[in-house]
Amino acid sequence: MKSFIDQYLSEHKNHFEQVSEYIYHHPETRFEEYESSKFLADECEKAGFSVERGVGGIETAFIGTYGKGAPVIGFLGEFDALSGLSQEPNLAEPKPWDRNVGHGCGHNLLGTGAFAAACAAKAYLEENNLPGTVKFFGCPGEEGGSGKTFMVREGVFDGVDLALSWHPSPGNAIMSLSSLANYQVFFRFKGVPSHAANSPHLGRSALDAVELMNVGVQYLREHIIDAARIHYAVTNTGGISPNVVQAEAEVLYLIRAPKIAQVDEIYKRVIKIAEGAALMTETELEIEFNKACSNYVPNRAAERILYESLQEVGPGEPTEEEKTFAKAIHDSLTESEQQDAFNGMRGFGYFGDGSEYEGKYIADTVGPYVETDEVLAGSTDVGDVSWVVPTAQLTTSTSAIGTPLHTWQMTSQGLSTNAHKAMLRAAASMGLTGMKVLQNPELLEPAKKEFAEFQKKHPYTNPIPAHVKPSKLNG
Repeated sequence: MKSFIDQYLSEHKNHFEQVSEYIYHHPETRFEEYESSKFLADECEKAGFSVERGVGGIETAFIGTYGKGAPVIGFLGEFDALSGLSQEPNLAEPKPWDRNVGHGCGHNLLGTGAFAAACAAKAYLEENNLPGTVKFFGCPGEEGGSGKTFMVREGVFDGVDLALSWHPSPGNAIMSLSSLANYQVFFRFKGVPSHAANSPHLGRSALDAVELMNVGVQYLREHIIDAARIHYAVTNTGGISPNVVQAEAEVLYLIRAPKIAQVDEIYKRVIKIAEGAALMTETELEIEFNKACSNYVPNRAAERILYESLQEVGPGEPTEEEKTFAKAIHDSLTESEQQDAFNGMRGFGYFGDGSEYEGKYIADTVGPYVETDEVLAGSTDVGDVSWVVPTAQLTTSTSAIGTPLHTWQMTSQGLSTNAHKAMLRAAASMGLTGMKVLQNPELLEPAKKEFAEFQKKHPYTNPIPAHVKPSKLNG
């Protein structure tokens, strides 16, 4: 199997790099990935997959399917970009392009790597005339949109026996940590306009309500669990005229905690604060639930199969040119970012102290697999997939050690030769895992048993209410 996937990816290397390049050069934010989604879905059809578009009620979501019967192996691909992270590739200094959007989380690599893995597994299925089904899921809106959570709610992943995914990072490891669940909610206040000097007593300030709400939530932070996080952005201040009492204002809150029940508890307390702010200012309050995602549930049995495959594939060997570029990126980081390098990698499953990377700027080993109860200080909508399908994730070293996600440095490295080599290592690891399960379906039994035992104790409820629809970045 290893020789099969090595040969397949070697023969198709240029093609998959071109797919990554296209997505990189067409960055689009959540649920607006029209070009990226169409291109990747078209590529699925060219590769022999039967493609269903617009799944789950999301215009840019799709499924590519090949084969028949069990086992059903799903590969999860993302392709959305981030606002504000435009950057010319392969530079060690910030140089934005005209378009103020960029792949600062490496999703051009993520989607392409998962697609390459699905193609390789499909080729193996064909070559060996095996029963089984390979599915590639085109998953939009991960960044702030929880696209997969909406897809789970609509039953898109029903019938899948194993889901595999990955994420670009500075390390090579199994992503064995759980993640933070979250809610994202708009709080809108409506007041009464008036002249701020002539008749302020007649006005009721919606902006005051937002500010009072934010102060109230600041005091709340002392009285919630340490692992919780509450973020906010004032999305409407009510105008730019200080001599007018602002009649409308809006703030967007993102509430995170290790478990969805903890998020819900904090959310209810935040609602009380918002209601208090409205009461104090005599304004009206409207609450709009925007999106949510559950905490990720690692499947240890599936992770062990994936780790075996990652070890077989190996960490790769960077070239001197790649080492030089990685050092230049490292030198562009702040001292704090450099010092936090290995803590950042820990969130992706690397549990070393960094001693093996002394004097190095690219990870060139595979980290040990550690089953941990630690929680990633971030969120992913893969979490909801993991509640309905046994799921495993890995990461490969697409970027220099210390590179934070959502930065111009991450965007700059998105088309580097090192990033594309790491993308194909991720594809090989996931594809090899899929091949093993297609060849020997009994390998899945421990993962299925573990998953069934978890489901018995923890019934799943989708955290997004049925009436809530996916929303684009600009509404």
